[in-house]
Amino acid sequence: MTQHRMRVINLGLPKSGTTSFAEAMTAAGLNVADHRIRRGQASDPGLTRNFVGQALYRGFYGSGDPLAELGDFDAVAEASFLHGGRQAWPQMDHALLMAIRDRHPHVKFTATRRDAAKLANSMMRWTNMATRLEGNALPGLPVGFGGDEGQLTRWIDGHYAHLEAIFAGDPGFLQFDVAEPEAQARLQDFLGFDLPWWGRANENTDRPAEDPA
Repeated sequence: MTQHRMRVINLGLPKSGTTSFAEAMTAAGLNVADHRIRRGQASDPGLTRNFVGQALYRGFYGSGDPLAELGDFDAVAEASFLHGGRQAWPQMDHALLMAIRDRHPHVKFTATRRDAAKLANSMMRWTNMATRLEGNALPGLPVGFGGDEGQLTRWIDGHYAHLEAIFAGDPGFLQFDVAEPEAQARLQDFLGFDLPWWGRANENTDRPAEDPA
């Protein structure tokens, strides 16, 4: 039987447990691209400090393969970025996701998530994230929206509902709540290997939440 390389791409939103996911994949021995490519992670030094979203879109619009520049990586923990007036949200792009599925049928997709209201609260408390979300045109969140928890909650719920719709019936997709007690076991069963570490990384400590995740 042909053995296919394990590759997993997480489609969760920022603050949904993406850093914990990256730590877990790294502890399991995978080379992980998390938001931005770090020095020494890629054989091409020109990729250092590139946002993962940039690389995905260059591949998609260049050769048609979003993973063309990410051959050194086994996993993507966070694909989106919003920085300095530039942004990309590959996890919300149906065409890009289907291009990965078509060209790499053995890739597994995950979607880390938390309760939408708690995730919105975390976004509101994380540095100036809420201001940046409200001030930029994001998929499903036009300029001027996203400045309060109610609006962010609707946007968050919409994102995960969209993923469930486009991956309906796909055995290579798992959406899971990182706070649920069985999260580690579900992820291990889905990926087919043990995770020696599972926990909380990059926890929001700027201001305590009224109801911490």
